[in-house]
Amino acid sequence: MAAEQRRLLEQLMGDNFLGASAASKTANLTLSSAQVCRSYLVGTCPHDLFTNTKQDIGPCPKFHPENLKIEWDGLSDAEKAKYGFEYDYVRDMQKYIDECNRRIDQAQRRLEKTPDEIRQTNVLLKTISDLTKTINTGLLEISCLGEIGSVSLACSEFYKVRTAKLAKEQAERDLKALSDTSGPSGHQKLQVCDVCGAYLSRLDNDRRLADHFYGKMHLGYAQMRKTYDALQKELKGKPPPARADDPPNGGSRGYDDYDAGWGGRSGGGGGYGGHG
Repeated sequence: MAAEQRRLLEQLMGDNFLGASAASKTANLTLSSAQVCRSYLVGTCPHDLFTNTKQDIGPCPKFHPENLKIEWDGLSDAEKAKYGFEYDYVRDMQKYIDECNRRIDQAQRRLEKTPDEIRQTNVLLKTISDLTKTINTGLLEISCLGEIGSVSLACSEFYKVRTAKLAKEQAERDLKALSDTSGPSGHQKLQVCDVCGAYLSRLDNDRRLADHFYGKMHLGYAQMRKTYDALQKELKGKPPPARADDPPNGGSRGYDDYDAGWGGRSGGGGGYGGHG
């Protein structure tokens, strides 16, 4: 337990926080060490993309030595190809993209309503609209009656407006209850972001939409999908370098023979092309 807590602190605070003893753990690591995060070396570790968001997946269980990142960046393309870490990176991203795509599909299904729920929603929306018109007309009538001194008629109209307001508030509560039990209504102009899976409203103003599209979670998934798509195309048809755990008969299998990554896909779903 103590060792696991120490590992978490090392990832969160860095080696310097825990002193030379922690730094010594990474001192003897090389590019090919199994304890080194290959996604970090090649690009961006998924664990670093979503910190302090709803999709925070915690610290990476592997090490992120900055000196090895610098060493990797200094290698030529031919030297990098010998390691084949890009295949590991694509496989890592595929796992999180598949998971996100499943959430998107689930969110889309929650938006669907039965015919009866749609009918009830339409009735409530029409009721709210009619009552809003009644209230606005009544308020205008009260203003006109007040100007000509018809206090009695103005008070009578005020009572009608008050009754309409109470009816409208009840209809709005009924609509909210219907939405809570049957899922968000299409009439609320809700849609699912096909990049990160968050709910968006078409009624949101530009500021709210900008807050979403420039938010850390959305940008993280957008970056991951873009990188995954580019690497997948780059590696398609190229055989990964041989590894100790390759099949005994070897062969020159291309990247596309490994589904969506070296070692196979980690989940169902269709990757970037299906949702982005």
